[in-house]
Amino acid sequence: MQEGDFSREGLCPREVPAAQAAGAVDGEGAPPGGARAQAATMRVNEKYSTLPAEDRSVHVINICAIEDIGHLPSEGTLLNSLSVDPDASCKYGLYFRDGKRKVDYILVYHHKRPSGSRPVARRTQQAEPASGTRGAKQDQPLPGKAVTLPPSPLPTSDASPPEPAMDYHEDDKRFRREEYEGNLLEAGLQLERDEDTKIHGMGFVKIHAPWSVLCREAEFLRLKMPTKKMYHINETRGLLKKVNSILQKVTAPIQPKVAEHRPQTTKRLSYPFSREKQHLFDLSDKDSFFDSKTRSTIVYEILKRTTCTKAKYSMGRGEGKKESALLNKRRKCGKYGITSLLANGVYSAAYPLHDGDYEGDSVEFNDRKLLYEEWASYRVFYKYQPIDLVRKYFGEKIGLYFAWLGVYTQMLIPASVVGVIVFLYGCATVDQNVPSMEMCDQRHNITMCPLCDKTCSYWKMSSACATARASHLFDNPATVFFSVFMALWAATFMEHWKRKQMRLNYRWDLTGFEEEEEAVKDHPRAEYEARVLEKSLRKESKHKEKRRPLQEEPTNTWKQRVRTAMAGVKLTDKVKLTWKDRFPAYFTNLVSIIFMIAVTFAIVLGVIIYRISTAAALAMNSSPSVRSNIRVTVTATAVIINLVVIILLDELYGCIARWLTKIEVPKTEKSFEERLIFKAFLLKFVNSYTPIFYVAFFKGRFVGRPGDYVYIFRSFRMEECAPGGCLMELCIQLSIIMLGKQLIQNNLFEIGIPKMKKLIRYLKLRRQRPPAPEEGVKKKQRYEVDYNLEPFAGLTPEYMEMIIQFGFVTLFVASFPLAPLFALLNNIIEIRLDAKKFVTELQRPVAVRAKDIGIWYNILRGVGKLAVIINAFVISFTSDFIPRLVYLYMYSRDGTMHGFINHTLSSFNVSDFQNGTAPNEPLDLGYEVQICRYKDYREPPWSEHKYDISKDFWAVLAARLAFVIVFQNLVMFMSDFVDWVIPDIPKDISQQIHKEKALMVELYMREEQGKQQLLDTWMEKESRSDGPCSNHSPKACQDGGPGHYGSAL
Repeated sequence: MQEGDFSREGLCPREVPAAQAAGAVDGEGAPPGGARAQAATMRVNEKYSTLPAEDRSVHVINICAIEDIGHLPSEGTLLNSLSVDPDASCKYGLYFRDGKRKVDYILVYHHKRPSGSRPVARRTQQAEPASGTRGAKQDQPLPGKAVTLPPSPLPTSDASPPEPAMDYHEDDKRFRREEYEGNLLEAGLQLERDEDTKIHGMGFVKIHAPWSVLCREAEFLRLKMPTKKMYHINETRGLLKKVNSILQKVTAPIQPKVAEHRPQTTKRLSYPFSREKQHLFDLSDKDSFFDSKTRSTIVYEILKRTTCTKAKYSMGRGEGKKESALLNKRRKCGKYGITSLLANGVYSAAYPLHDGDYEGDSVEFNDRKLLYEEWASYRVFYKYQPIDLVRKYFGEKIGLYFAWLGVYTQMLIPASVVGVIVFLYGCATVDQNVPSMEMCDQRHNITMCPLCDKTCSYWKMSSACATARASHLFDNPATVFFSVFMALWAATFMEHWKRKQMRLNYRWDLTGFEEEEEAVKDHPRAEYEARVLEKSLRKESKHKEKRRPLQEEPTNTWKQRVRTAMAGVKLTDKVKLTWKDRFPAYFTNLVSIIFMIAVTFAIVLGVIIYRISTAAALAMNSSPSVRSNIRVTVTATAVIINLVVIILLDELYGCIARWLTKIEVPKTEKSFEERLIFKAFLLKFVNSYTPIFYVAFFKGRFVGRPGDYVYIFRSFRMEECAPGGCLMELCIQLSIIMLGKQLIQNNLFEIGIPKMKKLIRYLKLRRQRPPAPEEGVKKKQRYEVDYNLEPFAGLTPEYMEMIIQFGFVTLFVASFPLAPLFALLNNIIEIRLDAKKFVTELQRPVAVRAKDIGIWYNILRGVGKLAVIINAFVISFTSDFIPRLVYLYMYSRDGTMHGFINHTLSSFNVSDFQNGTAPNEPLDLGYEVQICRYKDYREPPWSEHKYDISKDFWAVLAARLAFVIVFQNLVMFMSDFVDWVIPDIPKDISQQIHKEKALMVELYMREEQGKQQLLDTWMEKESRSDGPCSNHSPKACQDGGPGHYGSAL
């Protein structure tokens, strides 16, 4: 058997029946048509062969169709195990079949095989750009088609497999894939296809960017690459140097064992890549000059701008709904590339590959495995993050997110320490708190008015002793100090992050990124282009209707215009979407957001009614223990209901925000992301904080008084705060919602949902194609494994949960000093959880360059400013801090807090109850009550203006408002002062940036001087060689020059 009797991969014999060879493509079977056709096919095989010419000899025969000729599967497995695994040379999908060209990107598509056929072997072919016209390329068979054989393998069979029914939608997708891939070949990319995979009905197109394409695109994208020039980084001197060395030794055990994380003393000078200045760059190893992140970014940019503009079938081929669907899909494929093809289902997925496996002893060491061991493992929770390696693998945008999360978590450590100290201070002084001691003293025998009508009876104030003592843990003078501290902490955190961000920009060569950012920002989205094309076609239609009568216009003019637009006529150059085009979407957005906020308020109102009705029902219970714990029971159950509703509405509002942003049709991805973030944050902010705002600022404020209460729907009486105030209830509400969201939404959902989706995809694939016996031996390709991972959905959910947590930490910190501690514990887990998700659960995202965290920084600043105002109101209106100060300095007789509880209670004559509102059991306490007390500042019943608001109320209100103004302005001034004192750019980084610029100028000058010296040397040589011609006749020069002249003498 000769070498030519085998296919190019040495996998299958070419001696197949004529009926089988009829379906062969690109040399995978004998082509019909005689010797000329065979010779042409052999030439195509030479062009698309994956192996070099000298390596095409077959050394090992791997019989891939053994089960098709009647052998047992076990024998086929045995022969496969004795042969060389053809996938090992390409590192199981990381390289092309030649084992030399790295796979930079993967395109995935659905394909349908004719019924009754099955693939012979894993067959892949690569296509390289060749000279010739585009039409010539499209006339050739599409490379990489898998061979399909009829059910009967016998050579005597003359019948071909039945032709499947034509599916115009699938055929249209296939034709657009062929055109798109042809355009990718023209752009210089190299392709290789694999349709025989373990994933049933899926085809994979592997893309490789050769060196010339990488250089061209790097110059176009102005990627900064390291040059040969190296310089020393300025090191600190004196005391700072000693301190830094001590810190490095102390923190050595918590540093990750990653080369990129070690302190650098030298740095390569970076410069935007230029093909004309390649001599400036270190190109000793071209394979590693562009890392995998950069290669995938370059390929993705080519995929985005490569267009697909044609459709195979004429408009008259379809009928009814098929025709309109086809028309719509072609209309969406006008001027843009992969984003539209993914949206229309031409390709089902597009992603770069991970560097390899991350688990196993025999796994080749790679960056993914290193990240898994030193970053994505819970065993290293105490270590710093290898941010530089994260940036190298995932890109700057994801690297900045994890750097910000690390800085935020670090800054939570001092806040947690101070919060714990404040809490411990409250625990230590609880027995010295006079108001709570008076409230717990049964000798005072203070009888309180009923908490509800009819069913509730009178009660003793001493029964609320536990609530009063617990309130002091969070409502004490240290709370005010902690609120001021947290406001300054927020300002310091923002400044610290800005400085850290500048250091990262310097280390990652992002200092001159503005121009590139503007270029990316102006790139239009696929949906925007589709709307603009639709508008331009509609505009052209109206223009033509005005120019000629309607009856003369052909019936298929609209279809003809679409075909013309798809053929490449640019109708959208001067057309833009104006506010009139977007007005319906804007109106829908406004109405929907108002409706969603109203739904949130309605749910809070429903929970309020639940609390009131449940309290009234529990008051009728005969058990004394149930009646004594009414307030705690109602509060706890209501908060749990709020938590469940908040979690459900969070998921719903996220989907609604995305839909509202899509119908606005923003022009750029940056605009789309910012609008989505704004809507999602607004809805989730209202959803998360509305119940807390109610307890903090509205509960107990609009109750009325005994005998003249305020009712909801004329039947539900507004609930009151406890005698110790609503701050304890606010603390319970805040803690349960914060901890519940972190535990359920941020952790369990992030762990459970991806694993559940992965399991569903696995079961679906198993159901579609049960595994064959020999497939257990064959290892999956890298692109097959990555396809089963969850697609990357952006960083918006990750940022959103952290921003909401930042709000819990800062907005109501006066009521819950332990919030920073719980946030710190959550973030320690969150960092490793997110890291593990990115490394093991998600497809590798396309690296995106960014120099900051974008709109999230402005949201953080807004939340920090709002926190100052809210904490001022919480301290002054929700807590009893201001009433205590007023009593201490204005009403106390001995300068102590004795008598404060009695001062805050007003009296009510039970004979003044409205009809039907008095307690049904007035003797429940064992004696007749004539005067009951309630918390308010009102005149007593024996006063001339009984039950009117007293002067004490206005004195306390004035003090509260004065505190809000003083606190807000003082803390704002201190925050701005911190902002002003701390420079945004560290001094050493500023010096290094100036040093880089000076070195770049020096490098330019040396290059110019070298060029000038070469030019002078060349001119001098030219002048010497042309010297005799200037002194003698041209004839003498022509006859021999100086030598001839000398010989004549």
